[in-house]
Amino acid sequence: MLTRLIPHPLLSLTLVLVWIGLVNTFTLGNLILGSAFGLIIPMVTAPYWPDRPKLARPFKIVEYVLVVLWDIIVANAQVAMIILFKREPTIRSHWIPIPLELTSAEAITVLAGTITMTPGTVSATLAADCRSILVHCLHTDDPDSVRDEIKSRYERRLKEIFP
Repeated sequence: MLTRLIPHPLLSLTLVLVWIGLVNTFTLGNLILGSAFGLIIPMVTAPYWPDRPKLARPFKIVEYVLVVLWDIIVANAQVAMIILFKREPTIRSHWIPIPLELTSAEAITVLAGTITMTPGTVSATLAADCRSILVHCLHTDDPDSVRDEIKSRYERRLKEIFP
């Protein structure tokens, strides 16, 4: 009965928190409205999620989010330095194929989003067989190190979160 009422508890909680963040005022009315969204939207969309993603180690999500936030802060500073101090001819942009060990569509989506959210990199396309993702890097002297960093910092953690 509870799974019919709250088919996606994590999504429900996320919707409530996002609503509170969007209205930018914590009141009882906003909490009730956010909770209504958190209950109604997952119930309406549940038929479109037949294979709900399984989270093997949900507490690893906190570690992942902290790593991503730190990397975003560092990458912002690095991109600012590139823009301010590098001459255009010395910028070495690269297209880097990243082979994937992830098999879950949700995990691949989170990885692609993470790469795009980190300044200086953009995930451009996913291979048809879902075994690699093409990433554009604004500047690097060593494309292999960028690939290795994405795999060790993000993909490794996502493999622990999504089985």
